[in-house]
Amino acid sequence: MSALPRALSTLKKADPALARVIARAPRCDLRHERGFDPFAALLSSICHQQLTGKAAQTILGRVKDRVGKGQWPTAAQVRRVKPETLRACGLSTAKALALKDLAAKVLDGTVPSAEAMASMSDEAIVEALVQVRGIGEWTAHMVLMFRLGRLDVLPTGDYGVRKGFAKVYGRRALPTPKVLAAHAERWRPYRSVASWYLWRALEL
Repeated sequence: MSALPRALSTLKKADPALARVIARAPRCDLRHERGFDPFAALLSSICHQQLTGKAAQTILGRVKDRVGKGQWPTAAQVRRVKPETLRACGLSTAKALALKDLAAKVLDGTVPSAEAMASMSDEAIVEALVQVRGIGEWTAHMVLMFRLGRLDVLPTGDYGVRKGFAKVYGRRALPTPKVLAAHAERWRPYRSVASWYLWRALEL
């Protein structure tokens, strides 16, 4: 049995409430995106922070045009560009400085390559990524789940996961990270998959 069918079977047996969501929701599509570009992924994440998707895409388009000459910019291009140019694309000062720091840390090896990440533990990847200005644990968890296809990540601070949990388990209030983590012990080693279905629960 491959990993995903095994994950679904395990979760359905371990958690009847989650099993009902799994039965109604689309099939989980978490997978390892081989050869992804960590710089592009993290640049996009920084641009999207606290913005609507449409606004972030507009800013990303300007960054591509003005820094990458119509393409995704490279770390070297972002390192060379002045912060004022990034600000002119619509980025805040904090985000412009975060992109400059991201470029520097990709170029000096602080941010591992996709190939290197493939053989690293989840904890080591998080430790490396959060050294970048503007990158926190949540963003690192999203890389683990949606780029590397890691199956046992629990983003306890994610609003959607917490709201989905409250809906599935009939809670009036959002669970604290501690409560969520305690419940999620029954989901190991497939906490990413369970989290994915909590997001889907909000759409059902």
